[in-house]
Amino acid sequence: MTTVGNGKYTYDLVTDWAKFPEGEPTGVVCSVAVDGQGLVYVSQRIGSTVLVFDDSGNYIRSWDSVGISDPHGFYIADDVAYVADRGESVVLKCTLDGKILQVIGERGMHSDTGCEKVGDVVLRPGGPFNFPSKLFPAPSGDLYVSDGYRNCQVHKFSVNGDLIRSWGEPGKTEPNQFHLPHSVLVTQDDLVYVCDRNNRRVQIFSLDGQYVDMWTDLRRPTDIVVDKDGIFYISEYAVDGLPPRVSVVDKEGQVLSRWDSRSGHSLWVDSRGDIYLALSRGVRQTDPSLVNSVDKYVRREP
Repeated sequence: MTTVGNGKYTYDLVTDWAKFPEGEPTGVVCSVAVDGQGLVYVSQRIGSTVLVFDDSGNYIRSWDSVGISDPHGFYIADDVAYVADRGESVVLKCTLDGKILQVIGERGMHSDTGCEKVGDVVLRPGGPFNFPSKLFPAPSGDLYVSDGYRNCQVHKFSVNGDLIRSWGEPGKTEPNQFHLPHSVLVTQDDLVYVCDRNNRRVQIFSLDGQYVDMWTDLRRPTDIVVDKDGIFYISEYAVDGLPPRVSVVDKEGQVLSRWDSRSGHSLWVDSRGDIYLALSRGVRQTDPSLVNSVDKYVRREP
């Protein structure tokens, strides 16, 4: 078994941990999340929208929501799923069996950013939404959205879905400039972390969008989560010939552990400290061993 990481953050890798059911078409595995009972939810873009596994990777059930056509970010809090439907430019709250509870945005209506090609630097910021990437519930109940594939904004909504404010400008260098904000996280100490993927950094803001800091020792950060001890875990895509990677950092952004991975579009850390990494085989992937799947990193006891 392959071992990665170091010190307190050392893991045994379980490759292709999720045992997808025979006959289930496997599409792009875009996200992974764990509920309060320890069940693992894998979101994909073909066949069933979400497949559910136990912590050993055994398939339990699936659900296919007619209200989600192009799932991207997927997050679970208090047994509610928070989903970004990228292509439809809406974000949704769902039950854990796929019943839609709330939709923010108008399906198929994309804000005017002057961007037609996914991933390009946009010409101008637009309102909600133009291919959003993740919906995240803050401890306060407010909702935050990274709106990144054809926009350059972060949006803050009330729990009822009313827009409170937006921030972000197109650009590559300065604070508050974004090139594909790919994920968003709000912590208990009222900070907003944004994976500014194609600018190779995580930017940090106050709850109202005031710039605080940034972490730049990254490749292309795709997702960020935090554990109960305030330690952050970041999945990173390949860049400039360097492979994908997972980084474990403290609240100052100092690296505690990191290792190369096969891919990594999304990740989750469960209550035990194990990491689930959603692998997306894109058109630019050259590793023949890579499939659309989930790798699990089982944390070793200190």
